[in-house]
Amino acid sequence: MREGAHMRVVVEGLAHRFPGTDLLFEHLDFVAEPGSTIAVCGPSGCGKSTLLSILAGWEKPYAGTVTREGVNRVGWVFQNPYGVAERTALDHVVFPLLAKGMRRKEAELKALEAMGLFDLEYAADRRFSDLSGGEAQRLMLARAVCSKPDMLLVDEPTAQLDTRTAHSVSHVLNNLSGQGMIVLVATHDPDTRDACDRVLDLADYAPGGSKSQEPELEE
Repeated sequence: MREGAHMRVVVEGLAHRFPGTDLLFEHLDFVAEPGSTIAVCGPSGCGKSTLLSILAGWEKPYAGTVTREGVNRVGWVFQNPYGVAERTALDHVVFPLLAKGMRRKEAELKALEAMGLFDLEYAADRRFSDLSGGEAQRLMLARAVCSKPDMLLVDEPTAQLDTRTAHSVSHVLNNLSGQGMIVLVATHDPDTRDACDRVLDLADYAPGGSKSQEPELEE
């Protein structure tokens, strides 16, 4: 986020269904702004990843609107890490910076700084294929953060992490929201949910859910 800029994402009357299926959720209204990390929770199949896709603009909602004010760059971290087997961890984080025209030396410094947030400096020269699942997941987080998106959407960031590392990652994500990013985290992990500032439980917005008529984010 540029200093002094105001950003927010306004969701109004959102509902979604895929062709030939029942509604995943309905009557969903909330505002996401920098300063708090929102946990998107609910059982498997309730639409957590789908909601992130709608917020990113990748999926068109069945009903309702998503208004992105001042949000130009969106970072996404998928649940399953992906990369080029023979490329180093550092190459993966540097790439989006080079694509923007940054010089290699400067890009490497910024990439290493982002990797440091997730305790990954030691793995800079390792090939992607040699990383553990948890290391690869943290690498994808570092790559997304390095690009300094206005909004960061993270799908199950702690699924492959041990408890201590998961706590550290949750702490970093909270810090990012305090530094000017809009951060939403789809998770089924109670500890990750509790580490976030606000909670959006999509089970409550399923047809007939307890909040489907009066949507409200828990504080």
